[in-house]
Amino acid sequence: MPEPVGAVAIARNEGERLQRCLRSLVGACPRVVYVDSGSTDGSVEFALALGVEVLELDLSKPFSMARARNAGLARLRELMPEARRVQLVDGDCELAEGWLDRAQAWLDQHPETVAVCGRRRERFPEKSVYNRLCNLEWNTPVGRARSCGGDVLMRVAPLVAAGGYNETLIAGEEPELCLRLRQAGGFIDRIDAEMTRHDAAILSFGSWWKRTLRGGYGAMDVFTRLRGQLPEADVPFHHLTTSAISWTDRWLLLLVLAMGFFAYLLGAPGLAVGVLLAVGLWFFQAFRIGWGVRRRAASLPDAMAYGFFTMLGKWAQRIGQRRYLRDVKAGKVIQIIEYKS
Repeated sequence: MPEPVGAVAIARNEGERLQRCLRSLVGACPRVVYVDSGSTDGSVEFALALGVEVLELDLSKPFSMARARNAGLARLRELMPEARRVQLVDGDCELAEGWLDRAQAWLDQHPETVAVCGRRRERFPEKSVYNRLCNLEWNTPVGRARSCGGDVLMRVAPLVAAGGYNETLIAGEEPELCLRLRQAGGFIDRIDAEMTRHDAAILSFGSWWKRTLRGGYGAMDVFTRLRGQLPEADVPFHHLTTSAISWTDRWLLLLVLAMGFFAYLLGAPGLAVGVLLAVGLWFFQAFRIGWGVRRRAASLPDAMAYGFFTMLGKWAQRIGQRRYLRDVKAGKVIQIIEYKS
């Protein structure tokens, strides 16, 4: 018989997306806790009307998804001390029918697994290229994983023993937690099953840019904290962080050197040769990335768009990295970066 499971959903001004989320959880879990981070869209009132336990975070402290998840887990343990597993869900996601049965069965059969996740799909990929990029981003390989996302079924005991999520992180909190869970001997599994429908609602370039910038900011935070404590390959976001530096700062240096070198050889026309060489290398890398994900993409154009925006996003990530370093140097309290309107 599956062990008792409760659910924790977190959100801030997710409106109709949160309503779908909570309805899907109420029908699947005996106890649901909703943690609200200062919503002004009626989310709290809707959750209460649905019979969900609501926890409103103290507005005097900085919000973070990690803080919300920890608070929700603590409240769930008070209300349902018998819960041995917790389904964590972001408020813009809807739990797929049958997911909990599949995930519970997996944990029953794999006692070494502490967290299990499945396929997260975008609800409206047709609305924007940015939504389609998210849909492809979530389509990661099945099997043993280094980390999970915000939607995951976890065993409560190892989650508590690890100290929960790091509340000072505004992004990247899942890989950092999963690192500690794996260091304690646990495993993270991704199974071939529909888990959630995610409504990214990224309908403009500005929203996509800000989301990508936030990712660079959070990745730099985690990378900076753990660098030097672990082998490079084990540090979360090592590749993302160094790649963003390589394809912005170092790429600009290459551009200048190429222009200078070919100008020395060919005169003024050499400037154009140097630019074409550096820009051509940039587009070749975008093509390589797109070609590498073509089998996971809905279409070849989507795969190529993924490659292009991955390369373009490195500039947003680098700006996020620099903003993080600036904030740390200034002693600023790290604040969540919102990208949805």
